Amino acid sequence: MEKNQTFVEKFILLGLSADSRLQSLFFFIFLFMYVITASGNLLLIIVVRLDPVLQTPMYFFLSHLSVNDISMSTTIVPKMLANTISEDQSISFVGCAAQMYFHLSLGSTECLILGTMAYDRYNAICKPLHYTIIMNPKQCLCLTASCWTFCFVISMIHAVFTFQLPYCKSSNLNHFFCEIPPLLRLSCKDTKINEVGVFICGAFYFIFSFCLTYLSYFQIISTIVKIHSVQGRHKAFSTCSSHLIVVSLYFGTIMFMYMRPQSKYSPDQDRAAAVLYTVVTPMLNPIIYSVRNKDIKGTILKLIGKVQ
Repeated sequence: MEKNQTFVEKFILLGLSADSRLQSLFFFIFLFMYVITASGNLLLIIVVRLDPVLQTPMYFFLSHLSVNDISMSTTIVPKMLANTISEDQSISFVGCAAQMYFHLSLGSTECLILGTMAYDRYNAICKPLHYTIIMNPKQCLCLTASCWTFCFVISMIHAVFTFQLPYCKSSNLNHFFCEIPPLLRLSCKDTKINEVGVFICGAFYFIFSFCLTYLSYFQIISTIVKIHSVQGRHKAFSTCSSHLIVVSLYFGTIMFMYMRPQSKYSPDQDRAAAVLYTVVTPMLNPIIYSVRNKDIKGTILKLIGKVQ
């Protein structure tokens, strides 16, 4: 009897809205956004791979960011689309655990990759004479491998502790995918330890990535203002502005979701924030980097010319 009260075979994802008309609208909107995300990031990866001019650390990290963004959207959106048009809005216990694990792993990996990209720009602008030595291919590979490995290992710990909890309050998850905060609210056990663990890890990812990014850009801006050439200053700023836009958007929503007290919980606000960092940001990343980058735009135009 106790087992039946604490073990859940599946969760019901309540989605973004209970209104059937809005559900249909959401389906087409998110399908469109997912196609743009997948095609935009895939195009960026192909462009970086094909053009020898783009075989630099900056574009190496950018291609990893694109792989991460495609994976992030694929973890969330296809299941959300299926549930939107289906009467069955359930997700199995194992499926929910897997979705939460990959979402958490990929989300934290994105934080560290963004921080690594800022460190790369710092070395490129502030230490140009030593840049090729500091950011050599082996170093770049070690940095990215460390980001992926560390985040996937730490997220496994969170997943194990989260899904060992007894879920006896309800099986209705007031969200459109399996995420830690709404899951903890379904447990009939005290979840303070889980909440503290999530806050500490979230603080680490945020503080480490945020500080690395903005300390790097403080040094970068200090170096740029000393450049006498207006064209040189413009070129240096243009290589950094795209990254700052992406970082500000992503870190803002992550901080809102994972670094606020549980007493401030609001289902509608949580869903809106989750849409921003799981769907909108992965779609905007390749657009922001491509539109503001002459090298990528030039390579895309060359590819289009060859195809025609």
